[in-house]
Amino acid sequence: MYEYAIAWEWLAFAARWFHVITAIAWIGSSFYFIALDLGLVKRPHLPPGAYGEEWQVHGGGFYHIQKYLVAPAQMPEHLTWFKYESYFTWLSGFLMLCIVYYGGANLFLIDRHVLDVSVPVAILISLASLAIGWIIYDLLCKSPLGNNTWGLMIVLYAVLVFMAWGYTHLFTGRAAFLHLGAFTATIMSANVFMIIIPNQKIVVADLIAGRTPDPKYGRIAKQRSLHNNYLTLPVIFFMLSNHYPLAFGTQFNWIIAALVFLMGVTIRHWFNTTHARKGRPTWTWIVTIVLFIVIMWLSTVPKVLTGEKEANAVAPAFQQFASDAHFPAVKQMVSTRCSMCHAAEPVYEGIVRPPKGVTLENDAEIAMHAREIYIQAGRSHAMPPGNVTDVTPEERKLLVAWFESSIGEKSQ
Repeated sequence: MYEYAIAWEWLAFAARWFHVITAIAWIGSSFYFIALDLGLVKRPHLPPGAYGEEWQVHGGGFYHIQKYLVAPAQMPEHLTWFKYESYFTWLSGFLMLCIVYYGGANLFLIDRHVLDVSVPVAILISLASLAIGWIIYDLLCKSPLGNNTWGLMIVLYAVLVFMAWGYTHLFTGRAAFLHLGAFTATIMSANVFMIIIPNQKIVVADLIAGRTPDPKYGRIAKQRSLHNNYLTLPVIFFMLSNHYPLAFGTQFNWIIAALVFLMGVTIRHWFNTTHARKGRPTWTWIVTIVLFIVIMWLSTVPKVLTGEKEANAVAPAFQQFASDAHFPAVKQMVSTRCSMCHAAEPVYEGIVRPPKGVTLENDAEIAMHAREIYIQAGRSHAMPPGNVTDVTPEERKLLVAWFESSIGEKSQ
């Protein structure tokens, strides 16, 4: 049973690696085509139907690129589709959601001080929120409001802020931010899968059949692509946020999330304007910095993390770790070697917040993080960094024996 924890950790690592690779591919191609599209230049010599062109140099060669706003007069012999980057980014992200948050729901997904639900119910809420989010978004885009670009974006922003608030009242702070990223990424990937690619296929089918494609399909795809453009940077923030408890683990975390969406807009506006050769609006960076300073301030006012556990109340899901015969020795060892950093008020020089928001000051907290202690300080030497507190090989063996004994008892 204890080898399961090792295998699960490597599976999570593999899924994360795969997710990063596919995300780089998707975001990289997205950023490139946005910059290309905005940099196109209209010239008199362009062929009929061509919207603009651009010359680029890269890798020792020159590229001459032309864009057709609707479609060329004839179907090209070879056509490259950009879609699998999006699909595999979402699939790998969902795999990580299953491994980390569904597989470790009692620790990472459910905060019983926020909403006391069973694991199946919490997972069902998670899945439903992602599906319902796309349905609401799609209906808004297809409604009369969809004809008003800025009006639609304001309403969508209000929906995202509401979801930020709602998620913090359903899950742990860490899971709330992760779900907000997943909620947004689901909309983005569904835009590609449900709207952009199908519309392009309709245009291709019309060309093959000798029909003149309807320009509305291009306009619709362009609108969804614009939304994806402005949502990309906030999604990256939320995916990285689980490493930074000052972002997700403070009382005003949902307001922080709302401001992150605004920062995504200001940063992308600078890049979009620059790529379109319409100047360099430096005011966007000033606004971004101000918003980031406000976020920093909100993360420390007040200095109370959400999801704190009652002093020594060990949750039933982790009771086997606290009742194991090794636990008293483990608690003494953790108090000596770990709590100087993993405390509500760390005493180790240079540490002002417990790393990743993990505190190990009582039975409940130590038992709750048994798996992480086992992986980080028992089966590996990752903790403490540089072994600054001189954890001995015997103490590491104690941690291993404690976890494996607890798991062994549970499996019997």
